[in-house]
Amino acid sequence: MGTWGIGPFDNDTAADFAGDLDDAPPGEREALVRGVLTRTVRATGYLDEAQEAVAAAALIAAQCPGGRPVETVYGPEQPLPVFPDDLRELAAGALDRVLAGDPGLEMWVGPADAPQWLAAVAAVRDVLGPRPPLPDVPLPGL
Repeated sequence: MGTWGIGPFDNDTAADFAGDLDDAPPGEREALVRGVLTRTVRATGYLDEAQEAVAAAALIAAQCPGGRPVETVYGPEQPLPVFPDDLRELAAGALDRVLAGDPGLEMWVGPADAPQWLAAVAAVRDVLGPRPPLPDVPLPGL
């Protein structure tokens, strides 16, 4: 696996996903995005498609108010559909899983770039909608 930056398409796996989107008939592109996000949300343990999920979520966030366009030569070149609103919640759930720190994510970026990568993914997550509330857990000694 090759990673060369902190952007959502700055690795071989995500760039290949962009190629898959370009190769798919226009009517099947939404299903590819939905599928990778659904599998990431439902996965247990190691997230096999986490890199693709980050890329897919960035594409959805780009269509949201406050979203930033995905401007990279490694992203999809073909037009994407207007994604339905329900994909925002699915993308948010997938990124919540990725940001939870499941095993294997340390291979994505070097230690020096990890804080920037996490911040970039968190920024995409924030565009997708509010994060679920943290559980109300009493602190010891209080």
